[in-house]
Amino acid sequence: MHRTRRYHCLCLLTAAIVSGVYGGGATLLGQQKADVAQAKPDVTVQVKVVNVPATVRDKHGKIVNNLTKDDFILEEDGRPQTIRYFSQESDLPLTLGLLVDTSLSQRRVMDQERSASGSFLDNMLRPEKDQAFLIHFDHEVELLQDLTPSREKLRAALASMDTPRFSQTGGSSGGSNGGGYPGHHGGGGSQGAGTLLYDAVYLAADELMKKQTGRKAIVVLSDGVDRGSKESLRSAIEAAQRADTIVYSILFKDEEERPFGGGFGGPGGMGGGGMGGHHGGYGRYPQESRPDGKKILEQISKETGGRLFEVSGKQTVDRIYAQIEEELRSQYSLGYSPERADAGYHRLDLKTKQKDLIVQARQGYYGQ
Repeated sequence: MHRTRRYHCLCLLTAAIVSGVYGGGATLLGQQKADVAQAKPDVTVQVKVVNVPATVRDKHGKIVNNLTKDDFILEEDGRPQTIRYFSQESDLPLTLGLLVDTSLSQRRVMDQERSASGSFLDNMLRPEKDQAFLIHFDHEVELLQDLTPSREKLRAALASMDTPRFSQTGGSSGGSNGGGYPGHHGGGGSQGAGTLLYDAVYLAADELMKKQTGRKAIVVLSDGVDRGSKESLRSAIEAAQRADTIVYSILFKDEEERPFGGGFGGPGGMGGGGMGGHHGGYGRYPQESRPDGKKILEQISKETGGRLFEVSGKQTVDRIYAQIEEELRSQYSLGYSPERADAGYHRLDLKTKQKDLIVQARQGYYGQ
């Protein structure tokens, strides 16, 4: 009887131990699985997509808008890429920047620029869909109107544009509201004269366009000659490329403007021996060293996927704006995911399988 009770207790104890070990082991194993599941990191795969807006023309210059993804060939740094995204961009929202040169060299063409720019914005901006801003630049860069869909506000800003007014002592008073661009000091050399073209492009791209999404384009009206910018031509182009922004340039020169000598020229101009050490008027370049504004604007536009236009008797600024409008409404958008996510600059080459078509697109982008 005694031995039977001891055996029964031993069995119960053994069962309890086995139950505790294996049951507890199962509990620990389950807890370990739960801990592993909780410790497993959330993996977020970020696929970089490079967008390449493009305009295609035939040999006669007419826009071609009936192509498909399979009609294009795209290379990055000489390596073929698979085009994964393709659309026509006519209906996507547009962010538009207008940069107007208001330096003294542009004073005779200011009224034409103002009128044509107002008509362009009226035609281009769709209510509650698109937005635009206006910057003028001379010896400073000034944001006359921040991003807005309001045509009325943009027209009011255009109306406020003027060339700098110089006092008899040679100092400059601002053309409109003054104060310069936020975070940027006016430059251009002594006594405030200058044409800060590169600074204007850089600031528009880096401080305004970079924050926007969708279609983005800048239109620059200028003679293309920079005087006194803190930024370089290369940094201005790079800022536009990093902001995925196309730059269209309108070369608008005053044909009556003398390259040097005779002061500022024209009625009411300041004659005499010149200012700031330059011959025949401040801000002039001697004829042999004057930069080629056309080549400068052409480079900015070509490398960002835009185009240079030159105002002439036959090619008025109104007609040029109509062509830019047509381009912006007829773009293709191609997207791909690069095999290598390397930082730095990457060359892009986009063409069509049809040899006689001309593709206008950005020449490269900057990896992060």
